[in-house]
Amino acid sequence: MGRLFVISLEGSIYSCKHCRTHLALSDDIISKTFHCKHGKAYLFDNVVNVTVGEREERLMITGMHTVVDIFCVGCGSIVGWKYEAAHEKSQKYKEGKFILERFKVLGPDGSNYLSGQEALVGGSDADEV
Repeated sequence: MGRLFVISLEGSIYSCKHCRTHLALSDDIISKTFHCKHGKAYLFDNVVNVTVGEREERLMITGMHTVVDIFCVGCGSIVGWKYEAAHEKSQKYKEGKFILERFKVLGPDGSNYLSGQEALVGGSDADEV
């Protein structure tokens, strides 16, 4: 395995809550109105320092989507997912965009979003609103 190169971001940053690897800039947030299994989730235009998992079809509140889970390159924690394809015409704007689950990242001020279900974390079966 080669050397790991991690991109350092400047500005208002969201980072992995486990290892503090930079993931995204707050300027790249498209929407803060998304939800996942464990609470709030944000839609980002761009995310760095992640690897992707296997493509899968996932039924969400807004319909069927093809997604890949995204993992922090620093520690391997799942931090959200990327939309590969949306099956509903009205959802096409999500294609190529990223979701970061708020309770899995630190906010720009270093804050942690705590979900009431955080103790029940088991997987990435996420639903959005």
